[in-house]
Amino acid sequence: MSHERPREVRSLYGSDAPPAVQRASLTSGAVPVAVYGLGKMGLPLAAVLAETTGNVTGVDIDPAVVERVSAGESPVDGEPGLPELVSELVAAGDLRATSDPVAAASDASVHVVIVPTVLRGTDPDLSSLAAAVESIGAGLDPGDLVLVESTVPPGTCADVVEPTLAAESGLSTDAFGLAFCPERTKSGRALADIRGTHPKIVGGRDIESTRAARVVYEPVTSNDVLVAPDVTTAECVKVFEGVYRDVNIALANELARLADELAVDVNRAIDLANTQPFCDIHDPGVGVGGHCIPYYPFFLLSRLETPLPLTRRARGINDAMPSFAARTLVQELDERGVPADEARVLLLGLAYRPGVAETRKSPAGPLATVLSELGTTVYGTDPVLDESTAGEFDLTPVALEDVPELDLDGVVLVTAHPEFDGLDWGALEELVVVDGRDALDLSGTDHWVYTIGSGVTNG
Repeated sequence: MSHERPREVRSLYGSDAPPAVQRASLTSGAVPVAVYGLGKMGLPLAAVLAETTGNVTGVDIDPAVVERVSAGESPVDGEPGLPELVSELVAAGDLRATSDPVAAASDASVHVVIVPTVLRGTDPDLSSLAAAVESIGAGLDPGDLVLVESTVPPGTCADVVEPTLAAESGLSTDAFGLAFCPERTKSGRALADIRGTHPKIVGGRDIESTRAARVVYEPVTSNDVLVAPDVTTAECVKVFEGVYRDVNIALANELARLADELAVDVNRAIDLANTQPFCDIHDPGVGVGGHCIPYYPFFLLSRLETPLPLTRRARGINDAMPSFAARTLVQELDERGVPADEARVLLLGLAYRPGVAETRKSPAGPLATVLSELGTTVYGTDPVLDESTAGEFDLTPVALEDVPELDLDGVVLVTAHPEFDGLDWGALEELVVVDGRDALDLSGTDHWVYTIGSGVTNG
């Protein structure tokens, strides 16, 4: 009788097959993978996993997303290489899509959850995560491995995910694996980031979960796979990264307000300070947007009894920057005899980051609201957003090519899209300009320019 080990395995958690057999089984497609959530981060992840394993089912509750992916199309814009990769993988049968999460869970043995965690007020909303986990639990088998990439409050895997999986599946908690493996990707470069820009972090509920998670991610990334001591520590890693950036930007914004009182260019002082290797002050600006940094502080603040005054204060400082920009603009307009309720102002950039068609928490929103409440006529232009998206703000959307036709009193640069480099400032009448990103050089014009962090730079 032969005692050779099987040449393929279908499940990784608890497998006693040699590591080489497990890796080969994963990369040959013998281990079916399901990815829950095909959004801006989920679809690139599903594509790279399909590229690696040849056997991925993507799950999304939006039938339109499923239809497009099934047709070999990418519903996610602004990710170089993603449309071509999705088309190639779907044509080869390596990537499929479905809106039936329970069916996908029943077929898969590795489950990767990458659904969004949004805020309801200041409380994290885990409903999307809970729904995905319930569906996985309904199809969970012994030996399955659940990997959570969604950013969540620390303690979520232990307090929510694990008990839900056990309750829905009827399995004991030692029958399946669970690990948190935070996504560390940036919009506009997701494929490169997933494939290895940064080390991958994995932290399991137990040693075996961590081991199995490494088997999954080691073929995916060209970078290191680093092990966190436990699942909650891994959850902290992602949240701490975001909180660090929020606090650092808040320091930069607080220092930026010294430019007038000290009569110094704080931006240049920061640049010089950062030549010291122990100093890494971020850039000040008109505000902090996106689906990460403004959210993550509340993943701690809303759940912990320990006071976090620095984290809370930093969030408040960053939230106040659109009002600071508005006050600076309105004050200068008033000194020029243009009251706020008669002013016509253009916001350059409505997306939260250059080149990314995403408006969540964009500082353009509160900035437009503050100005509109003062009676100012507010226009907005953004080359990466369609007019319907721009229309969600409290302003009138205009195309970039129509800007010279506007009779403007002021401009605020909110987002430094490269398309704005071609704007003919000389064709515009004398303006009050607030540069919220230290990105404009209007030295050859008659415009009065205030740069956040540098003070008056022209005029």
